[in-house]
Amino acid sequence: MTTQTGQIDIKTENIFPIIKKFLYSDHEIFLRELVSNAVDATQKLKTLASTGAFKGELGDLTIQIEVDKKKKTITVRDRGLGMTADEVKKYINQIAFSSAEEFVKKFKTKTEAEQNAIIGHFGLGFYSSFMVSEKVEINTKTYKKGGATKAVHWECDGSPEYTIDDIDKTERGTEVILHIDDENEEFLEDHKITELLKKYCKFLPVPIQFGMETIHEPIEGEKDKDGNQKTKEVQRPDIINNTHPLWKKKPSEATDEEYSNFYRELYPMTFEEPLFHIHLNVDYPFNLTGILYFPKVKRDYELQKNKIQLYSNQVFVTDSVEGIVPEFLTLLHGVIDSPDIPLNVSRSYLQSDASVKKISGYITRKVADKLAELFKKDRENFEKKWDDIKIFIEYGMISEEKFYEKAEKFALFKNVDGKYFTFEEYKKHIEKIQKDKDKKLIYLYASNEEEQFSYIESAKERGYDVLLLDGVLDNHFINTLEQKFADSHFARVDSDIVDNLIKKEDEMPSKLDDKQKDLLKEVFERNIDKEKFHVKFENLSESDMPVTITQNEFMRRMKDMEAMGGGGGMMGFGGLPETFDLVVNANNPLVSKLLDETEAEKQDQTVKQVYDLARLAKNLLKGKELNDFVKRSVSIIE
Repeated sequence: MTTQTGQIDIKTENIFPIIKKFLYSDHEIFLRELVSNAVDATQKLKTLASTGAFKGELGDLTIQIEVDKKKKTITVRDRGLGMTADEVKKYINQIAFSSAEEFVKKFKTKTEAEQNAIIGHFGLGFYSSFMVSEKVEINTKTYKKGGATKAVHWECDGSPEYTIDDIDKTERGTEVILHIDDENEEFLEDHKITELLKKYCKFLPVPIQFGMETIHEPIEGEKDKDGNQKTKEVQRPDIINNTHPLWKKKPSEATDEEYSNFYRELYPMTFEEPLFHIHLNVDYPFNLTGILYFPKVKRDYELQKNKIQLYSNQVFVTDSVEGIVPEFLTLLHGVIDSPDIPLNVSRSYLQSDASVKKISGYITRKVADKLAELFKKDRENFEKKWDDIKIFIEYGMISEEKFYEKAEKFALFKNVDGKYFTFEEYKKHIEKIQKDKDKKLIYLYASNEEEQFSYIESAKERGYDVLLLDGVLDNHFINTLEQKFADSHFARVDSDIVDNLIKKEDEMPSKLDDKQKDLLKEVFERNIDKEKFHVKFENLSESDMPVTITQNEFMRRMKDMEAMGGGGGMMGFGGLPETFDLVVNANNPLVSKLLDETEAEKQDQTVKQVYDLARLAKNLLKGKELNDFVKRSVSIIE
């Protein structure tokens, strides 16, 4: 065949600049597309060989990537199907370019969101090479015996014009040569190509070689003076990918050690072992494989999203899986592989795709079933893991109604004594304690065991149980549970005197009458911050503290919401002030003694001291006020 010069039959002007700018948001994607095409050509040849349609020797099918910095070229070479001249004209010049033209026409008339959804619906993977190249060449030889078996050279400089001619090429397959333009010379660095291959091609099913690696090979029969095996340095092709990742195995064939090793392969800088894994494997009504790991969560809740890698037929797509994986499971680690998830489309498109929604629902159900199985199989072990996995479960129960329905059977409460209960078990437990079933059940809880220690002890002394809800999501989780639990209410132990939180029928009498309370109220109010603290009297036992600080449950929740940005500055009123109740125990002997004190100065000193002690217990005493309290305490002791 003599050299042919042609013009691709397109009507859209300046098609290449538009492809170059808009085809993919990341130019680096060109390498994934070209390697994926090479893998596809290789896999198709293997299929033909398995059916007997190709009877030749397959030989070494390794895909090779080469970089020549002097020539400014990147070459992707395979030994797959190859193409005839007619196939080059058809697939490169006609089909792909006509798709490109259709792409451009539709692209120009759409909004930005619609433009993102269009990308990926046209067979444009090969043309991603023009995003980084000033010229692209193809050398290809078909696998077919007889007929048009001459090798073909195709060349295009990023315009609608191309050349095609015969060349001498002995090996079957295709090589694509990119002549990198000045703006993209970063892709001529070996470390950059290695980074991209590791990112996008780490688990492709055909071996991919980039450069050589040095290994130390044992020298047979030779040892050093210490008896150690002697080795020699040997160069061998550096294969960058694992062609048989663990998720392709059947779950019944994989061992615990393999799951552990694969986790380290995915996250080499992670030293913590995962708590457990879930192996996904379904072929109807969609294809989905993968392995999800529950990581061990540190107490400071340094949670990382974007740890799940999404693949399509072992080709890396993204590690931003919102919309594909339910939001609460984006905290997990692992891989998901599905050919039913389209490549190169926006996240908004994925979120509206019907098959993606089915996949999301399946993953939610699979995770719930796995957790239920672990709970039933070994509850003791499940309880040991609870502090690490509860954030995932709570997040799921808050955000996914279907997950809540399954999880309420294995979700746990832990009380301050370290005992675990299912929701149903705990309800029966506090019904026995609170006795009156006609009244609303009060779930007492602490959010900080140390800071609320005295309040916890006060509740326990009265025979009540206190839950420990100190997780990062527990404020939200409490709101969800109150919506679900009929006739129940959650109250933090420091939100009021415990006798007010759980009302008793027989109230304790007061040693002070109303007039005495009014007198004492005046004494307290002249020594405290009246804007921040509201004085009220309660009839408690003599052994209870003379003064206690509480904060209304509703107001505290509003403040928490405001702090997290959910309060909206209380609809523009400048935010809620931080207010507390200063609860004076009318039956404490020290309070009665204040009435007998005739010197106002001594009265004030005592009030300031008990006021500061209450603030100290609540972690509200700081700076100069703390310093004044220490000095006053020393003075009183002296």
